[in-house]
Amino acid sequence: MTLLHSGLRRTLHLLLAALVLHLVLIQPNHPDAMSWGALSVFPLELPAILLALIALGQTRMSGPLRAVLTLVLCLIVLLKTADFISFSALSRGFNPVADLALVDAFLRLLTGTFGWPAALAAVLGAVASLLLLAALIWWATGVWARVNARPVVAGLSGVAAALSTVIAAAEIGQTMGRWTLPFDPPGTAFTARVGVERIEMAQNTLSELRSFRAEAARDPFVDAPGLFGAIDRDVLVIFIESYGRTSFDTPFYAGLHRQTLAGYESRLARLGLAMRSGYLTSPTRGGQSWLAHATFANGLWINNQIGYGAALSSGRESLFHHAANSGFRTATVMPQITLDWPEADRMGFETVLVAADLGYRGLPFNWVTMPDQFTLAALDRLLRSGDDTRRLFAQVALVSSHAPWVPVPDIVPWEDIGDGTIFNAVAASGDPPEVVWRDRERVRAQYRLAVDYSLRAVLEYALRHAAEPPLMIIVGDHQAAEFIALDGRPDVPIHVIGPEPLVARLTEAAPYPGLRPADDATAIPMDRMRDILLNAYFVQSDTGAVN
Repeated sequence: MTLLHSGLRRTLHLLLAALVLHLVLIQPNHPDAMSWGALSVFPLELPAILLALIALGQTRMSGPLRAVLTLVLCLIVLLKTADFISFSALSRGFNPVADLALVDAFLRLLTGTFGWPAALAAVLGAVASLLLLAALIWWATGVWARVNARPVVAGLSGVAAALSTVIAAAEIGQTMGRWTLPFDPPGTAFTARVGVERIEMAQNTLSELRSFRAEAARDPFVDAPGLFGAIDRDVLVIFIESYGRTSFDTPFYAGLHRQTLAGYESRLARLGLAMRSGYLTSPTRGGQSWLAHATFANGLWINNQIGYGAALSSGRESLFHHAANSGFRTATVMPQITLDWPEADRMGFETVLVAADLGYRGLPFNWVTMPDQFTLAALDRLLRSGDDTRRLFAQVALVSSHAPWVPVPDIVPWEDIGDGTIFNAVAASGDPPEVVWRDRERVRAQYRLAVDYSLRAVLEYALRHAAEPPLMIIVGDHQAAEFIALDGRPDVPIHVIGPEPLVARLTEAAPYPGLRPADDATAIPMDRMRDILLNAYFVQSDTGAVN
C-alpha cells in the first residue's frame, strides 16, 4: 500500500510539473489569443524538454540544464508579457531593442493614472510573480530530472528529445519564412519562435538604423532660399492626443465628433476662414506621441525609439530649423513634459515651454497636467503677445484627450481662465480612473468625451483669433489603443485652418474642403508632411520647388 501511495504521489508530481511547463509554454502573447481554447494547444517544445530532463537527469548536466531552462522560460514569459501589453496599447509587438525606454514611460503613466502606491504595488507584484515563476519552473524541471530511467531508456529519451527539438526548429523556420515543412501539426504551438523572432527583430532594427542614418543625412532643403516665404503670419502645428480616424468611421465616436466638427465648420466659415482636411498615416498607434511629432517635423519615418534617437543625432534640419532659418521665432509648448527634456535642444526650437513654464496652478486631471484650453491660453500669453515682432512657428501638443480620460474638462470663458484654478471643481469630480477603468464601455465613453473636448478647445481658439487668424495645422498624433478606438488602422486626421490663399496651398495634404474628409479618403504617410510644407510655402523661382 505504501508503494502504491508513493507511486501515485510520484505520478501526481510528474503530472503537476508537466502542467506547470505546459502553462508556461502556451502563455498567449496577444489579447486575441486569450481564451479557454488556448489550454488545448499542445506546445511541441514540451516533449523535448521532458525527454531531455529524463535523459540528463542522472548526470552532471542536470543542474546546468535546469538552470538554463528556468532562465530561458522566464525570459520567454517576460517577452510574451511585454508583447501582450504592447499589442494592447500600441497594436504591435514589443521590440527589445527599440522599446526598452517605454518601460519608464509605462511606469510614469501608471503612477500618474493610479497613484504611486498602486504603481509600486504593481512593480513589487510583478517581481514577486517572476520569482515565484522561476521557483515553479525549477521545481517542475527537478521533478522530471529525478525520473530514474535506465540507460537504454535515457538514451532513447535523448534521441527523442533531439528529434523533438529538430521538429520545433523546423516549425520556427517555417514560421519565419525560411523553408516549408511537408506537414503542419494542427493544434500545436512553438513558444521558442517568440525568442527567435525577437532576435531577428533586433537584427532588423539595427540594420534599419544604419539605413536610417544614411537617409537622415540626405536633405535637399539644406540652405535652400525662399522657404516659407509665402507665409506672412504665425504658424501653429497643433497635435491632438489620441485623435484618430475612428472619430469619423466608428459610429460610437463619429456621431458626436462629426456633429461637433460640422457646427464649428459653419461658424468658422461665417467668419471668413478657409478649412481643408485629410488623413495622415501615423508611425505609431496607442501611444508614443513623440514618434509622430518627430516624423512630422523631420520628414523621416520614425516608428521606434532607436530611429528617434538617430534622427536627433543625425544633424538633419527639422521643419523648425528651416522655419528659424527663414526668420521665424520657433517654439514648442509641451504641457505633459514634467522631467528634464535635453533632446529638445536638437529639434530646432528657440523657446521650449514645458508643464512648469506654463503657469498652471490648478489641480491636475490625473495623469493629464492641465486642460487644453489653459495650454492654448498660455500659448497666447507667453508666445503670441509681447514686443517680439517676428512671426511665430510653434508646435503645440494638447493632452486632455490622453488616457485615462477622467475627468473631462469644460470649456470656460477665455477671460476667466487665469491661473487655471477655475478648473479645480471639475478636476476633483467624478469617479477616479481605477473605478472607471473596470468597465471598458465607460472608458470608451470617456475617451469620446475627451476627444470632443480637445476638438472644441482648439476650434474655439480658432474662432477667438478669426479676425487675425494664424495658419493652424491641426493633426492627430495617433489612434488610441485598438480596444478603445475599435479601429486598428494608423490613420489620423489633419485639418488646416486660416486665410484661403495659405490653406489652398496645402491641398496635397488636406484635399477636402471643410473639417470632414471624405469617407473614402486615402491617407498619406506622415513623414511626407515636412517636405509638403516646405514646398507649399516656398517662394518659387525659375527652377521651381525643391525636390
